[in-house]
Amino acid sequence: MVEFEDPYFITNLSDSNLGANETWNSTINLGEGERLVNVTSEMDIAYAIPLYGYCMPFLLVITIVANTLIVVVLSKRHMRTPTNAVLMAMALSDMFTLLFPAPWLFYMYTFGNHYKPLSPVGACYAWRAMNDIIPGLFHTASIWLTLALAVQRYIYVCHAPMARTWCTMPNVLKGVVFISICATLHQSPRFFELVYEPTTIRWGDQNNVVVCKVKLADWIEHGLTPDVYYTIYFLFRVIFVHALPCISLVALNLLLFKALRKAQIKRNKLFKENRKGDCKKLRDSNCTTLMLIVVVTVFLFTEIPLAVVTVLHIISSSIKEILDYHVANILILFTNFFIILSYPINFAIYCGMSRQFRETFKELFIRGAVQATRGRNGAGSSKYSLVNGPRTSTNETVL
Repeated sequence: MVEFEDPYFITNLSDSNLGANETWNSTINLGEGERLVNVTSEMDIAYAIPLYGYCMPFLLVITIVANTLIVVVLSKRHMRTPTNAVLMAMALSDMFTLLFPAPWLFYMYTFGNHYKPLSPVGACYAWRAMNDIIPGLFHTASIWLTLALAVQRYIYVCHAPMARTWCTMPNVLKGVVFISICATLHQSPRFFELVYEPTTIRWGDQNNVVVCKVKLADWIEHGLTPDVYYTIYFLFRVIFVHALPCISLVALNLLLFKALRKAQIKRNKLFKENRKGDCKKLRDSNCTTLMLIVVVTVFLFTEIPLAVVTVLHIISSSIKEILDYHVANILILFTNFFIILSYPINFAIYCGMSRQFRETFKELFIRGAVQATRGRNGAGSSKYSLVNGPRTSTNETVL
């Protein structure tokens, strides 16, 4: 999940949003800069429970099934192309973005344990890592992979000779590994920025309830200082994870759409000249480009709002306070939800716009339907053959 960590993940006891019957009555004095983990104050429970507690389990099942099917289909030998390698990496990143926080979302919001003290210390570390840091890592990788996909398609369409050198399978796999390493390095300091310690409080009618006391690590508090550390982190994130990728993707989408229109005019000319072979190749290329434009467009609709809120957070934290953080956290909550909601959509796009993906899916999971289709078309003239490759007759991509 993408959240604002500095002021919102941890809150003072006196700032708690707990109800009257759920107040944490402290029996200790906290030191300067120390806080108690209070999950209820992390986000507006009125929205978090229905979205994360009730809707999320269904989305989790749909996402896991859809993205697993994408990986299985794209991993087949005849589907292994540079484009499909990036699409498969994106599917895995999206699935892991939701899979890691899922156990905690169930525990906190579906089963209604968000108001309870979180302990022991190991659980506090696990909550933070699995609910924020690791999902942030995979989501960052997904953003950069989407950008890599658009760049790759731009090279294919607008600079075809370069594709033979740059868009090979070994180079694409190296790019995927490089993106994964960069995303890991970007998030790795966050594993060490907070220190949790056990302490006891009075909670309701219970005395000596163990909870997690949390503070900034010494290397931030007395080294870089919190202002420097969080400014560097969020500034890097807003520039290289949100702003530049989104701006680049908008520009690349426009360039690809412009190239698509030119290619369509050329295809019409080839069709009039009865050059069916060249016309078919160009049609397949156009359909692949169109499908990837749709994938990138869906991505942008969910990512741009998050980028805007993050930019406002940077301005409000470092220059002038302009953001109502209660409203901002609600916006982040809904933005996170819509990002997750978009994950299964790619499967629908591939099935709807890629004939090869659809036929491979049928070959793997609906053999009866494929055999019936082959029977109607004759044993030696099937629309799709794993040996002879795709024989397209509609305006669909073969990836």
